[in-house]
Amino acid sequence: MTLDNLLRIGKLKAHAADKAEITRLFESARRALADAGIEALSSDAHLDLSYRAIMQAALAAMLANGYRPATSEPGHHQLLIQALPKTAGISAERIRVLDAYRAARNLSDYRGVPVSDSVAKECAAEAASILAEVSAWIAAHHSNLA
Repeated sequence: MTLDNLLRIGKLKAHAADKAEITRLFESARRALADAGIEALSSDAHLDLSYRAIMQAALAAMLANGYRPATSEPGHHQLLIQALPKTAGISAERIRVLDAYRAARNLSDYRGVPVSDSVAKECAAEAASILAEVSAWIAAHHSNLA
């Protein structure tokens, strides 16, 4: 499904991003990643902060493409992740990994399922990678927003 199709069915809304908005999202994502590195925090907090960085990078990619998710419906996090191949050229294989972190975060947040240290660390590494890749993609494809 294309981004235009998602717009037509109401999953996305048109949005004109500016450089300041994209910069704020990247700065916030970097702060979240820095906080995720604080050893004293629980694995649940590490995962939550790393996942936040992934979401902010995915949102920056979506906004740079001229859209924003319709947050009035559930599933907008999943939509942001699944749109990354279209919004930032992230491979489909990586989307499955990111979606697994989304599922782990949901289990932790909504059911109290503990997060393992290894999953939290893997998520942090993936978040740092996604943030760098989305930033580079925006610089290459939407230099006015970088």
